[in-house]
Amino acid sequence: MLPAMSDRKLKLVILDRDGTINLDRDDFVKSPQEWQPLPGSLEAIARLNHAGWHVAVASNQSGLGRGLFDMAALNAMHDKLHQSLAAVGGRVDAIFFCPHTQDEDCQCRKPLPGLFEQIGARFGVPLKGVPAVGDSLRDLLAGSRAGCQPHLVLTGKSAGLSPEQAKQGLPEGSRVHADLAAFADFLIERGAAAA
Repeated sequence: MLPAMSDRKLKLVILDRDGTINLDRDDFVKSPQEWQPLPGSLEAIARLNHAGWHVAVASNQSGLGRGLFDMAALNAMHDKLHQSLAAVGGRVDAIFFCPHTQDEDCQCRKPLPGLFEQIGARFGVPLKGVPAVGDSLRDLLAGSRAGCQPHLVLTGKSAGLSPEQAKQGLPEGSRVHADLAAFADFLIERGAAAA
């Protein structure tokens, strides 16, 4: 007999978007045409899904606040993400974003933990130990401040750093992975070992 859903702990992982799932740009990703997945990232998400993980995205999108793109463009980028994932058998369960600029006084812009807290509330799970993955210190700080386990990928803003260089200044307990595929391998293997 299967336990009731409330008796099972939801397996949740929180991912940054730009530089973690897709290529980042210094001038912001502003359109579906500019949104291009990093090699292996979509397949990594699909493998996480197939291993029982729910995936949420937490992303700063200050390009909205700066007027570089509008909600229609952001929705079109996310439609492309969802369709691209579906094509490889994967999915993202929810996308949370902060539209504010650095000058605005919000609690959701990373490195503050507001987006993560919103995700925890939406999924109804405590965030302690939930893996949070990003390509920058602010991603890891936001996740760590919310109680998540921080993971850095050496793509996007951290591309070109050695694991030793990347570890400098990270929150305690942070782990470093070559990319999202390597993170997925780590999480799936850890789960298999625990089982």
